[in-house]
Amino acid sequence: MSLPAVIFLYGPPGSGKTTIGRLLADSLELPFYDLDAEIEAASGLTIPQIFDAEGESGFRQREAAALQAVLGNLGGVDAEGGEEAESGVIALGGGALTVPAVRQLVESRGQVLLLTASFDTLLGRLNATLSAQPEPYRPLLAGNLPARLSGLLDRRAEHYASFSLRLDSGVFTAPEAAWQCQVQLGMYRVKAMGQAYDVRVVAGGLRVLGQALRARGLRGPLALVTDEHVATLYAQAAAASLQAAGFQVQTLTIPAGEAHKNPATLQRLWEGFLAAGVERGSTVIALGGGVVGDLAGFAAATFLRGVRWVNLPTTLLSMVDASLGGKTGADLPKGKNLIGAFHPPALVLADPQLLASLPPDELRSGMAEVVKHGVIADPDLFAQVGQFPPQNLAELVRRAIAVKIQIIEADPYERGRRAALNLGHTVGHAVEHVSNYAIRHGEAVAIGMVAEARLAEHLGMAEAGLSETIGETLARLGLPTAIPAGMERRLIIQAMGVDKKKAGGRLRFALPLRIGEVVTGVEVSDFSWLEAL
Repeated sequence: MSLPAVIFLYGPPGSGKTTIGRLLADSLELPFYDLDAEIEAASGLTIPQIFDAEGESGFRQREAAALQAVLGNLGGVDAEGGEEAESGVIALGGGALTVPAVRQLVESRGQVLLLTASFDTLLGRLNATLSAQPEPYRPLLAGNLPARLSGLLDRRAEHYASFSLRLDSGVFTAPEAAWQCQVQLGMYRVKAMGQAYDVRVVAGGLRVLGQALRARGLRGPLALVTDEHVATLYAQAAAASLQAAGFQVQTLTIPAGEAHKNPATLQRLWEGFLAAGVERGSTVIALGGGVVGDLAGFAAATFLRGVRWVNLPTTLLSMVDASLGGKTGADLPKGKNLIGAFHPPALVLADPQLLASLPPDELRSGMAEVVKHGVIADPDLFAQVGQFPPQNLAELVRRAIAVKIQIIEADPYERGRRAALNLGHTVGHAVEHVSNYAIRHGEAVAIGMVAEARLAEHLGMAEAGLSETIGETLARLGLPTAIPAGMERRLIIQAMGVDKKKAGGRLRFALPLRIGEVVTGVEVSDFSWLEAL
């Protein structure tokens, strides 16, 4: 996979390729091309006129030529490591890829997403088009439309079935379908925090890291920040990808673990940036989990009053949560993330292949955040996370990322809706702190989610049995669901007292009402419910 890649929307007539393609391109801030419109513009003829004069074979030749021209406009990849091709969204004609050479070209340049819909939906859309434009714009369907459409679908059934990436556009509105395309592709663009940035989920993304930076105009000298554990696994490959793209890179390795997420490590990074020659136009790269991302991002935010940075998360927890949203920071002895800044990255590149090296307990820890995102806004995601190890990990990553991005877009600076992402974290952070970080972050969040669901039930806000529903799913994943018996509740309450979500002397909770719905800003001052857990 190269980055960025061209997106090709394909499917039968009436599947919504042009309408959805325009919306998708707008969301990703990419150019859009309708191949039929390109053919007409190049030839000066309408599609029916081409069919009348040259038949389908002549049209396919023009179609292939128009595609070549569009791809030429998008640029090409320099085999010597030069600039990467630009991305774009191209809506293909419904039979364009029946020509083997055209299909081979398309699949070499990007991803094909097949749009489908039921026969009745396709027919209804085509009839609506004909009523607005009586001329038979689709010559292959001229005449008895239901019969012609049925025959065309039968002839192409095996062909369309050969595409694995597909979306039923008939069950969504056009904007919803465009968003679901992003989820399927693992391609997002976050625009709510000033400088827009890309989030990409790409298998093998580590290999094209340098290519991705070049395509986005990012510059060196580069500082590659990682920790002692990740360095032995991936630092060499990351540096090689960057150097192959022509970058000068210096690797800075910090101690692993939450215990080192502190000002002393920040000082070490700032001094490392100086030694690496980092300038205002340079880029910092975070290669690691949430601790590395938080520290590297905050160091980048505060060095030379702010330099750009890229997040390459290597854990499930950081891919679906910590790497997104631009929150950066470090801990103080009294609590987690008490210093920090909003400093969005220039790119988040999540490579699910890196998760293969995670120990099972670390993977479980990350699954807690996936469950959390399902509880917040995606019941279907919640329903998919009932087994460990997960069989559909890349899909879970894409869907969990989508939940967080939608919330970030709605509330970038946590003034309202974004506080929903704190579900499980008020109790969870306190449990994590009291354990002296012997309990992993995701494990603490799992405990916190169940505790806070019980609080919601105690307050009469949540539907009955919600805490059990959440707890059963977490337990199936092998995650803890209760505060350890020997942990003093008094210390947990004390730790929550310095939580950054506190206001006016009261803690504000994000509490679940049911799977898929969370309410924010619930003030709590009585903690007798916690004593009973």
